[in-house]
Amino acid sequence: MSSSILLTEDRKRSAGGRYGLAVLACGVVVLGLLPFRTHLDLPNTVMFFLLTVVVVALMAGRGPAVLASVLGVALFDFLFVPPRFSFEVSHAPHLLTFAVMLVVSLIVGQLTAGLRAQAREAARRERVARGLYGLARELAGAMVVEQVDESVARFLQDQWQAPCRLLLPAPDEGLRAVGERSGPFLDAGSALLTQARSGLRPLRVPAGGGSGHLHALPLAGATRNRGVLMVVLEEDDDDIGPLLAVLAALVSTAVERLHFVEVAQAAQLEAESARLRSSILSALSHDVRTPLTALYGLADSLVVGPPPLPDEARDIAGAIRDQALRVNGMVGNLLDMARLQSGPVRLRKEWQPVEEVVGASLQLLGRALDGHPLRVLGLATLPLLEFDAVLIERVFCNLLENAAKYSPPGSPIVLSAIAGPSMVELQVASGGDGFPPDKLDKVFGLFERGQPETAVPGMGIGLAICRAIVEAHGGRIRAFNPAEGGGCVAFCLPLGNPPPIESEMLEPETLPVQGEGT
Repeated sequence: MSSSILLTEDRKRSAGGRYGLAVLACGVVVLGLLPFRTHLDLPNTVMFFLLTVVVVALMAGRGPAVLASVLGVALFDFLFVPPRFSFEVSHAPHLLTFAVMLVVSLIVGQLTAGLRAQAREAARRERVARGLYGLARELAGAMVVEQVDESVARFLQDQWQAPCRLLLPAPDEGLRAVGERSGPFLDAGSALLTQARSGLRPLRVPAGGGSGHLHALPLAGATRNRGVLMVVLEEDDDDIGPLLAVLAALVSTAVERLHFVEVAQAAQLEAESARLRSSILSALSHDVRTPLTALYGLADSLVVGPPPLPDEARDIAGAIRDQALRVNGMVGNLLDMARLQSGPVRLRKEWQPVEEVVGASLQLLGRALDGHPLRVLGLATLPLLEFDAVLIERVFCNLLENAAKYSPPGSPIVLSAIAGPSMVELQVASGGDGFPPDKLDKVFGLFERGQPETAVPGMGIGLAICRAIVEAHGGRIRAFNPAEGGGCVAFCLPLGNPPPIESEMLEPETLPVQGEGT
């Protein structure tokens, strides 16, 4: 048997009991007054019946009070007004007495029942207000969203025996349920959930199985909707809407507070992790650089110093020197990254041509570009830019070195420049397979590599350094795979307002590159 059928039967039994109470009360009054009917005047007898109507109205409500009024008038006429045991009226004024008695009984009964209903409603409101106050205190101390769900479910069960379900936004733009409770509201369609989640207004639809109504309450937060609270109520009235609105406001505040606490904790943890990582990198880099410098110096002295070594030993010493130099470059990158992450970057900006910085970067790279022809396009026509030459030089070195390492031997590297209305974009394109499509946004992260299993040496911090430097200059950097193949990294620098200069316009030319013989 469904809950709605059981509830209907309970209401019928309750109504029958209240009307039976009215009949019983009138019977008790009659039995109490019959032995004294010869000693009581009719007006006094009427007072007892009126008192009975008041008692019935207080205890049973309006309907039983009306029954007690009609039944009292009938019993008064039948048992106490001559001729007794008959509804005949011997005196016409008694008809007026009966009418006045009935009207007064009805009025008194209705007023008393109304006061009783108001008193019960006030008591109910006080109980709900106390429950909401207790719920607010519980939600203020909740540490996880599961505690919010349990507190709300307990409140609704105590107040209205109403099942509920808390639904929060899921990563896939849907809704996920909190807890493992079930209920008839789980049969609600996705359209109802989507409309309720939009936060436009609460929804109220019949619940499945005829068991009351399903209320979908959007949890509107300060910045966006925080979810939906689903509640099934067996009985609805006009005053339940404001109470549900207050409940939804409390729940949304609690859920939003937990969200911001989680965000703050994540930000604090990330800041602490970054600080610890920077400290470790800085300490490790300084401790490693000294023995690396000594190792490089000793190996170089073996290669070039007297007495001359055998060819095989000289080759080994040269390999040791080259590997020490490579590891020293990695340590230098670690130091640069630790310095960039330790605080605001202090830039020494000057107005200067990009060509000179690119030339200095090529000198620093040495033989790293051997076997890779370099084409330079558009640099000679660029205006002066304001930047820190040492840092931008590091950007070009890292980008060109990465392009040489991850492109096949003999494939060209193209360095081009495009001037826009407010920014200048510099691109370094190379051949090969390019970047993995799913990692175009991740390659600029610390210790991120496009191909983790590749045999190419590196630690995955070169592009992270480039991003930090470019963003410190007010620019942006991105990676993409051109349609013609390969990979490309492009970064933008602000154009600014360069000072006027008087110099001969240089013709565009190709910069000399090691390995090409030019």
